[in-house]
Amino acid sequence: MQGLKALLHSMVNSFKDLLPIVLVVLFFQLVVLQEPLPNVVSILFGLLLVVLGLTFFVFGLEMGLFPIGESMAQSFARKGSVLWLMVFSFCLGFGTTIAEPALTAVSAEAAEVAAEGGMIAMTDESMQSYADGLRLSVAISVGLAIVLGVLRILKGWPIQWMIIGGYIGVVILTGFAPEYIIGVAYDSGGVTTSTITVPLVTALGVGLASTIKGRNPMLDGFGLIAFASLLPMMFVMVYGMIAV
Repeated sequence: MQGLKALLHSMVNSFKDLLPIVLVVLFFQLVVLQEPLPNVVSILFGLLLVVLGLTFFVFGLEMGLFPIGESMAQSFARKGSVLWLMVFSFCLGFGTTIAEPALTAVSAEAAEVAAEGGMIAMTDESMQSYADGLRLSVAISVGLAIVLGVLRILKGWPIQWMIIGGYIGVVILTGFAPEYIIGVAYDSGGVTTSTITVPLVTALGVGLASTIKGRNPMLDGFGLIAFASLLPMMFVMVYGMIAV
């Protein structure tokens, strides 16, 4: 019964989150465009599905992914196995990114545009190889980014200087990378921080910072996502330099 109440509460919150979007669409459709909504029944049914999907997703995160991420981080910290913690961090970043649907879509589109622009051969094999290389570059970079973020938590390094240094590297690489890869590289930083990566990586950081003495979960537990957005931009630009 308690779980059912929590689920209903999560559903109400999901509807509240979607309400501003619904109001904006209704305002522009009815007031600005002054046209009736097409297929009202279909739209309402779709909205219901969105609310249900968002509800179950958020509820599942709170019930499953956040606790397991925090508990595994705490277990590694208690055992004092830095090596296995680093291996786990890399595998977590790599695994969640390589399966990210948004990254798959961006990689496939980039390969198609590169083929049309004459950068690679207009064959399925070449485009698939280019897309796979792009996905691997991003996934490896996110894995290394999570390792770097975990090291920051362990050592207590200031995040602002690391982020500033990283973006200086991005700016420098932008001057040398091929023009056609720059936009893809910048977008790659965004598509890595999506539905599965964010909750697991955040739980990892918070759980680790909560276990280590002298670390504040609020100050040290967050920031891993920033590294996961930063490094892919650099790696994809390097990939663009050597892939063609």
